[in-house]
Amino acid sequence: MIQASAVILAGGKGRRMGQAKATLMFGGQTLLERLAAELAKAFSDLVVVGPPESTGILAAAPLGTTLLRDELPFRGMLPALASGLAAAREEVVLAVGCDLALLRSEVARALCDALGDFDALLPEVGGHLQPLAAVYRRKPALAAFRKLLELGEYRMGRVALFLETRILCEDEIRPFDPALLSFLNLNTPEDYREALRLAGF
Repeated sequence: MIQASAVILAGGKGRRMGQAKATLMFGGQTLLERLAAELAKAFSDLVVVGPPESTGILAAAPLGTTLLRDELPFRGMLPALASGLAAAREEVVLAVGCDLALLRSEVARALCDALGDFDALLPEVGGHLQPLAAVYRRKPALAAFRKLLELGEYRMGRVALFLETRILCEDEIRPFDPALLSFLNLNTPEDYREALRLAGF
């Protein structure tokens, strides 16, 4: 167990998937249940930010989880993550989307360890930064998010302008996640079927 918080964003509509991704079944559990249970192995504090409507998604989170509803629903990940950071108890915070079906707690721990003295750690996989498989230092990140929201800016990519950010390249990730499976986002039914295949379901 590490002294760090994990924030799971579970409030998206999943338009391309055809349903809310948090409710997809994965080996007898929903994606949210699977990810929350996996992160609970390593993190002392768990926060789930869910949708505004009463869908039962938040009921799937483990006991002891801080449950929030998105204050600015469907405006993107930045306001939801700001809410999650505000509720986190620890200064180091892992932020993940609920669709990281193959994320392992050991990988999550390694990402936190790699933060060092930076304000944020963003993995870069396939040429794309991964702000929802990332680690943030709570106070500076929350201040940056709130500043962006005050400016009417909802793009996560702008956060790096306000924070001392470490970009973690694939070569640095592969020692603890050789196939980079922890960063497989499930955006479409095809992605979902591929994740099920990789997991052996």
